[in-house]
Amino acid sequence: MSDQDHQEEKRNAKAGGNGADAGHPNPPEGDDGERRLAEVQAERDEMKDRMLRIAADFENWKKRARKEQDDAESKARESVLRDMLDVMDNLERATSAYGAGDGRAGVGAGAPDGASVLKGVGLVLRLFQSKLERYGVKPIEVHGQAFDPRIHEAISRTETADVPPGSVASELQRGYRIGDRLLRPSMVSVAVAPATTGERASENGPGGGVGDKIT
Repeated sequence: MSDQDHQEEKRNAKAGGNGADAGHPNPPEGDDGERRLAEVQAERDEMKDRMLRIAADFENWKKRARKEQDDAESKARESVLRDMLDVMDNLERATSAYGAGDGRAGVGAGAPDGASVLKGVGLVLRLFQSKLERYGVKPIEVHGQAFDPRIHEAISRTETADVPPGSVASELQRGYRIGDRLLRPSMVSVAVAPATTGERASENGPGGGVGDKIT
């Protein structure tokens, strides 16, 4: 084969390669960037819609929770007040029995019987105590117990040998617990050891006179 034939084959091969490249052009870089931008924008819009739905669901949940709490508090108040109405009914019956409800005490039925009145008040008191116990409200037992500032409020001191010094000598106002929590402290008088004759003389002397009230 002559040199002329070899050169012709090279030219044909080169022309064939250029034709193959022309059949598969590379995609422009601009089209790929726009497609990616559109995908990012779509993801952003989807995320925004999702966050708006979550925020709306959270607001609805807060409204439902607030309403449920208000309903529960209303039911609790209604239950307590309903029980208090039972106590009031008994007090009204007791006063009506003696005409006190309309200012006609002793009319028709004679003078009120003190024992009957005391019995009626005792019944109402026991009813009231039972209603309190339904809600976990119980009195604090204090007599003879060591003074505890967490549940006791000292009002005065009492000289006595009946209970140890520093203990509760008497209860001035009853305290209550509701469950394990303190509802109201007990007002008490705290016991102190009785003074000796010499101590009393010293207290009553010039500048003496120590009061028993705690201020």
